[in-house]
Amino acid sequence: MDLPKVIKDLVAAQNNFDSAAYAKCFSETAVVYDEGKTHNGRKEIEAWIADSNERYQATMQPVGLEENKTESILKAETSGNFPGSPIILNYRLKITGGLIEALEITG
Repeated sequence: MDLPKVIKDLVAAQNNFDSAAYAKCFSETAVVYDEGKTHNGRKEIEAWIADSNERYQATMQPVGLEENKTESILKAETSGNFPGSPIILNYRLKITGGLIEALEITG
């Protein structure tokens, strides 16, 4: 599967539990929505993913990508220390200028 560079970088950072590299995939003003919470800006995103990595130790294996003019939806088998693992999650991304502006993670 041919993924955009920023999505490849995001998956690699997640699978290496590298919260700093993960956060660098986002713009300074990006927004992430996950588990009913919103995380604003690169610093909050880095703190959120560091906490998530510690709690869940989740890894991602991309299984599909849908792209249109305004967003990309990455489907990934996500495995870790959480009930129901592994699960297919949808990562709805808005990418501008090679950086993620918005990410919403849903089941």
